[in-house]
Amino acid sequence: MIKIKHILVTGVLSVLMYSCGKDSSSKEKFDYEAQSIKDNELIVKFLKKHYFDEKEGALKPLADGKTAIFNETEKLKKQEVKEDDVNYTLYYYVEREGVSSKGNPTIVDSVFVKYNGVRILDEDKLSESFDKQEAPMWFTLSQVLKNGKIDGGVIKGWSYGFTHFKGGKNVTKNSSITYEDGGKGILFIPSGLAYKNSRTSSIPENSCLVFYIDLWDHTENTDGDNDNIPSIKEDLNRDKNLLNDDTDKDKVPNFLDTDDDGDGKLTKDEDANGDGDPTNDFSDPKKPTVPDYLNRDIY
Repeated sequence: MIKIKHILVTGVLSVLMYSCGKDSSSKEKFDYEAQSIKDNELIVKFLKKHYFDEKEGALKPLADGKTAIFNETEKLKKQEVKEDDVNYTLYYYVEREGVSSKGNPTIVDSVFVKYNGVRILDEDKLSESFDKQEAPMWFTLSQVLKNGKIDGGVIKGWSYGFTHFKGGKNVTKNSSITYEDGGKGILFIPSGLAYKNSRTSSIPENSCLVFYIDLWDHTENTDGDNDNIPSIKEDLNRDKNLLNDDTDKDKVPNFLDTDDDGDGKLTKDEDANGDGDPTNDFSDPKKPTVPDYLNRDIY
């Protein structure tokens, strides 16, 4: 369900208008900025009307003697995110950060998680679960390449949200994979960081989502294209958007491109000193600051 490839995208066409004897037509543009404001208002109202029941591990309507989750300032945090020039606010509740010595995953690492997803129906009510993964599974927090095309991967709210948690301790014995003290919490995701104004088989358009999550482990320095360069290091302009780093302009971003400069030689093979790291090889005296794997003149 999480994968965006399952979304059925629909378009809204505007009505043809006639003016001064000339035909004109335009496609109605969705106002993502306005929807972002609307989503934030809904999420804040919901947070003010609910508390977290630690015993049951669930969100419940606010009751006497309970503290609204919105006021749990030590556990409820928020992250400001800008996507496609629209500002969004992602809220996340940290029940337990996690103890892994690996630290936090990046927005392009692979994570080993279980989750339960519900929708905010209104400020007073959540939906039934629309998707639940009770046994941990691996997910990559970034886009992936499938059959030569970029696949949406997980929703953006996941990509950003999981970076605030850590995994746990692997205490596996025999064949039963077991972790303890992993990251545990809740993600409150506006529609703009989920499925936006598109509908899925189980989620209406413009839905704000809530995910109860457990993070057990993550793969450090995930290498999405197996070119011996961690995906996070292929963000050349360091703007946290790996999709706009495309050295050879072939419409495949570097972190998914096995030949970043398009010179016909695989990036992993442009390793002159043989240390397994293509980023520290500079063989062109005319371009002393450009590594070989990004230099079409060196192959």
